[in-house]
Amino acid sequence: MRQQAQRIGMLGGTFDPIHLGHLRSAVEVHEALSLDQLHMIPAQQPPLRGQPQVSPEQRLALLKAGIGDTPGLVADDRELRRDGPSYSIDTLTELRTEYGEQTRLIMVIGHDAFMRLTHWHQPERLFAFAHLVVIARPGYSDSLPAPLTELVAHREVDNVAALMQRPSGSFLSLELPSRMAISATYIRERLAQGKNVRYLVPPPVEQTITHLGLYQKRE
Repeated sequence: MRQQAQRIGMLGGTFDPIHLGHLRSAVEVHEALSLDQLHMIPAQQPPLRGQPQVSPEQRLALLKAGIGDTPGLVADDRELRRDGPSYSIDTLTELRTEYGEQTRLIMVIGHDAFMRLTHWHQPERLFAFAHLVVIARPGYSDSLPAPLTELVAHREVDNVAALMQRPSGSFLSLELPSRMAISATYIRERLAQGKNVRYLVPPPVEQTITHLGLYQKRE
């Protein structure tokens, strides 16, 4: 019997800090796509946003604390080991080399990041290495900008089975069962004001933030 190809996901972000919204989405993506592993990859220097206020090593420590022993989720530090901006194409190239040509490699991004996709570094090359799965925003019905439509329209499939027919090159919009409206910005603001973030982040993340004194307001 022919062995089924591996399914590997990549979910990048600043994770500044990791919170329950990130982690619940990761678990649901892992389930929906029947992934073998989902690499959660903190960006060293996000090209399209400001520099995070805590160090990359601290964000990685929070990510590891948040994931804990969750099956199938992996805290991957490869972008923190590279100098300069964190380009997804470089990360996908590495993952493709590691996992081989037949592995189904899937890059997972949120809707807001998707809307900026044409401003990414070499966006058209992403599909040579991976599929793109976008976490849909419930109730969003606005049409896509023309350049984005041109980039993804001929690649779109409407279910996971169709996506997995080949190793890369397709696009799927995926609705998750529980979309938790938690904002890292809101968490940072609460921490700067000395307010409680319980039930917004996992207890080990809250404990690590407190222990290291992260996101405190600078005097």
